[in-house]
Amino acid sequence: MSRENVEVVRKPLRVRERSTRTLDQRVSLRFPRLADAYSRFVIGRLPPTSRFRQAVLWRAVRDGMEAFNRRDLDAAVSYGHPDYEMYPPREFVEAGFLEPCYRGRAGFGEYMSAWSEVFADLRVEPVELIDLGDRVVMLAELPWRGRASAVPFTGQIATVSFLRRGKAVWGQAYLHHREALEAVGLSS
Repeated sequence: MSRENVEVVRKPLRVRERSTRTLDQRVSLRFPRLADAYSRFVIGRLPPTSRFRQAVLWRAVRDGMEAFNRRDLDAAVSYGHPDYEMYPPREFVEAGFLEPCYRGRAGFGEYMSAWSEVFADLRVEPVELIDLGDRVVMLAELPWRGRASAVPFTGQIATVSFLRRGKAVWGQAYLHHREALEAVGLSS
């Protein structure tokens, strides 16, 4: 898909306060090849303006963020490629809190653990999902408190995930929505 003719679909996104594994996640974990084929067909082939693609992608991101919030590693990575690469915010890498890159399921588990070591009561509260076809941007609020200081704080986080054949293959996190939007050629 050429960058000049990208169809952009922006939708609000919220997560539930309490959640458990969804039927989609249980099926995806039990039958990963079926989930791969489904993702490849729905997300990989349909245009961003497809209402069916929008519904499936929106639900997958919501469920993934809910799994992250409850620290359910298996469910959180069920919609991504097995060799998914996560690049944390550069500010946290430069400060020595996080590694420059986390790869695969085990790497994502380390990423989740590293966040939990630094921040207590960390939750990702998505506010918007932006579908650009081969890229998906998730804008979120990040309420947390410091593990050592217990001082509450609310910041921003945004991720830009790159899709191949309907699966997220790598993602870059940013501490400001503006940075993520600029990375994909959009303005706030």
